[in-house]
Amino acid sequence: MIKSLIVFFAVILAKPVFGQSVLAGRVTDSQGNAAAFTSVYINGTTQGTSANPNGYYSLKLKPGKYVINYRFVGFKQQTDEVEVTGNYNTHNVTLVYEDYQPKQNTPPVTEDAAFDIIRNAIKKRDYYLKEINAYSCDVYIRGTQKLISAPKGMLSRGVARQLQLNLSAKSILYMSESASHFNFEQPGNYKEVMVSSKATGNYNAFNFDRAANLQVNFYKNMLDIEGLNQRGFISPIADDALKYYTYKLLGSTTENGKVVNKIQVTPIDDREPVFKGNIYIVENDWRIYAAHLYVTGKSNLNFVDTLNINQQYLPVSADKWQPSSVSFTYSGNVLGFRYNGYILGTFSNYNLDTKFPPHFFNGETMRIADITVKRDSVYWSQNRPVPLTFDEQRIYNLKDSLVAAHSKPAYLDSAERANNKFSPLSYVFFGDTVKHRHKNEVITVNPLYDVVQYNPIEGWVVDLKPTYTKSMDVGKAYTISPELRYGFDNKIVSLNTGFNYRYDPEHEGAFYGKVGTGILDLNNEGTVGPFLNSFNALYFKSNDLKLYRSKFLMAGTQREVARGLLLDGNLEYARRTALQNQSSRTVRSFPDKEFNSNNPFITAVNAPLLFEENDALTLKLSGTYTFDEEYTTTPGGRVYDQSKYPKIKVNYRKGIKGIFSSDVDYDYADVQIYHDHINLGIYGFSAFQVTAGNFFNSNALSYPDYKWFKGNQGITFTPGISQFHFLPYYTYSQSSFLEAHYEHNFAGYLFNNIAGLRKLKLEEIIGGNFLTQKNTPNYGEIYVGVQRFFFRIDYGFVYRRGHIDQGIKLYFGI
Repeated sequence: MIKSLIVFFAVILAKPVFGQSVLAGRVTDSQGNAAAFTSVYINGTTQGTSANPNGYYSLKLKPGKYVINYRFVGFKQQTDEVEVTGNYNTHNVTLVYEDYQPKQNTPPVTEDAAFDIIRNAIKKRDYYLKEINAYSCDVYIRGTQKLISAPKGMLSRGVARQLQLNLSAKSILYMSESASHFNFEQPGNYKEVMVSSKATGNYNAFNFDRAANLQVNFYKNMLDIEGLNQRGFISPIADDALKYYTYKLLGSTTENGKVVNKIQVTPIDDREPVFKGNIYIVENDWRIYAAHLYVTGKSNLNFVDTLNINQQYLPVSADKWQPSSVSFTYSGNVLGFRYNGYILGTFSNYNLDTKFPPHFFNGETMRIADITVKRDSVYWSQNRPVPLTFDEQRIYNLKDSLVAAHSKPAYLDSAERANNKFSPLSYVFFGDTVKHRHKNEVITVNPLYDVVQYNPIEGWVVDLKPTYTKSMDVGKAYTISPELRYGFDNKIVSLNTGFNYRYDPEHEGAFYGKVGTGILDLNNEGTVGPFLNSFNALYFKSNDLKLYRSKFLMAGTQREVARGLLLDGNLEYARRTALQNQSSRTVRSFPDKEFNSNNPFITAVNAPLLFEENDALTLKLSGTYTFDEEYTTTPGGRVYDQSKYPKIKVNYRKGIKGIFSSDVDYDYADVQIYHDHINLGIYGFSAFQVTAGNFFNSNALSYPDYKWFKGNQGITFTPGISQFHFLPYYTYSQSSFLEAHYEHNFAGYLFNNIAGLRKLKLEEIIGGNFLTQKNTPNYGEIYVGVQRFFFRIDYGFVYRRGHIDQGIKLYFGI
């Protein structure tokens, strides 16, 4: 009776659209257990769906007779003929476990028969990877994560109530689902159009929200499962799979006239990024029929302890197969909070004859329209291909009722007032944000530790830098960012205002500018932060910042003019004035120590000014080209994907003499080649940057016009591919130079083989930096480091002017 009621509710939740009926039911095994994620599709077609975790399925069909296939890994495929008549039709199915009979090896036997099957599958791997030139299909993705248990006392009833959690039972932390139309063309072009998307709960959950990330293709040598680890996983039929796996033939069976071999996959070393489980290979065709594989924490996983993958293929034509579904089930434990979950992807309505128009694959990998996330519950009940479980439906009903209540103007106004309430403690560390939803306005104020500063050039400083942002339709927005700065010892008031108008978010089109007066760092690449410099000055009488004053007017614009080509240009007029120390106060007494001067090249207190006051009219132009650029289009603009290829950037800077009394006359240019993330598979990933530049004309220029580098002098540093570890802050070039950086993150490749370190999931890092130019010939650094989340420690050596030094650098931040 209970089962019948559950089937009934599963059916009525799948409301038919006009002219269609619903075929629904439950798929179980012979013991009555749910056959979760069973593929259900019409025989001879790719129209179908999957059962939910409780085995319930729902399929919308026109009235008539159908032959339905029910298939899941480890079970014998069942084919039933059903007749769909009225609005709702119930058809329950009991699957029978597949009986894989052992094969008899012909003596003499030197290795398991599975090895020959795998070798044949490896030979056909590349063929099956490329056999379909192009296709399109519909993809539905569902993900749910549940809290299983929490440490006693750490999850109070008040917190549980706010999160809608039941402490005595499994409670859903996160749910999401999406429907997309996916298009593919060799050799790797794809475009996904998201039709609908819905999510609720903790968005930091392990999950996929796009079909491209759910492409678990075992025909590839390496499988990258986003978020799971940095190294990827080796396919059981990769070209070099025999170096990592051993195989055993568990048996064979006949399915649809084809002999299917069940092969057990066992890693030679389970500390490598490898799978365990079973893979099913079709005899003679040597294609994958299905896969039931899993990975464990020994492979240095993030977020989860164990991940199971079930994938099934179906024929989309007479001799071509594609995935019909893929499901992930996983479990994890973070600080005693135990959770599990699943992610289900169904692929249906394959079309191998799709004719894509010219330039259809133009770099846009996904398009998300504004309507995508605004689909209501009626839309989802009519279009959801996989029924919700009872708990999922309960959570959605609860969330929908909360959304309805929280969408009322009175609640929104109350919530806005509460969120805009000033919090002194929060302001000290994070600043303050005020939002006005009716006007689409946001005002932010920098935190107190950034407002109050100290340095010997200005003394105590108050530096207020609020920003005002106004959002408009289709991602357009403008930002106004004024700054008011006052030094209590040098008595200088600085006031300036910046402006940015994003007029074309799809092509990064913007106008920007700035006008006023400001106190600037001599090194325009950046040096020490104001908070750390203030601390060092007050407690150690050490000042690293070298500042000057500028009165300026600047205007510029940028836009992507072609795929991958971003152009930027601005013109600035500035009057630059050197500054001297005006204060010597400290918290502690230093009778025998004085602050260094504001001249970085002369330490004496009475050092002369670094440069004479001058005027400069400067033209800056740059072009950045990304090879094979790819991006996601959202209502708010483009989000760029990580490119597989390096980027090239060309910078040109011209000091224009004589106009508006400009004193400068120079021409500077450089070329950068860089890549932030080069995937090297099981060996981790690398990043590099090489920059070569020169002053082709240096008739007249001042220190603010020189080429500066990202140096570092303290024990802390901020990771970045252009960051030196030991180079003095105020190292510059006024002639030709060559700068090179390289860093490699092994992502656990080495430490995962050391028992005592494996559980720490540390990432090993090596790198080097090089600079050669007139003032700093053949300067070099090498370093090694370890990293975990937001903490990193590096130990490095530096070679300069014939001497070798060494030291430790720390990073801790989010």
